Amino acid sequence: MQIRTGGWLAAAALVLSACATLQPVETAQKMIGSPESSVRDAFGKPTETYPLSDGTSRWIYSKQPLGFAVYAADFDAAGKLTKFRQMLTEEEIYTARPGVWTKRDVAERFGMPREPVQYYPLMKREAWSYRLYVAGYQPAHFSAYFDDRGVLDRTMIIVDPLGGDDRSSSK
Repeated sequence: MQIRTGGWLAAAALVLSACATLQPVETAQKMIGSPESSVRDAFGKPTETYPLSDGTSRWIYSKQPLGFAVYAADFDAAGKLTKFRQMLTEEEIYTARPGVWTKRDVAERFGMPREPVQYYPLMKREAWSYRLYVAGYQPAHFSAYFDDRGVLDRTMIIVDPLGGDDRSSSK
């Protein structure tokens, strides 16, 4: 009987793991209020962790550089999950505040870049780049440009010319 129970538990863990991989936001929404240990069990070790200024914390799960997602798990001061979402969306990107945000603010929101950081000497700007989908299906790049003080200067979303348009492949 103990072998069957162990097999059932292993199967349940495998199903939870598959759900967390294939539908991370949906899986995490069902875990709101769960402790950090449960989130770690479901999603693994975060790629980055940040203590936030309000006493809460954020765990980043980056699928960059080849993936198109960066997920954030937010925890209250007691370590309970309060929010889990995909950060590389146009809605999230448009919350960026040029002239106010620093590299730390961008990292807390989108994680550290996994693509090589670029420096443009004529502009005197450093660029961090992330891959994302715009309009739900179009591959694109989001770039955050920082001045020499590390303050966000501007953001830009550029459609990936090599990514194609899903609608054109059906013709």
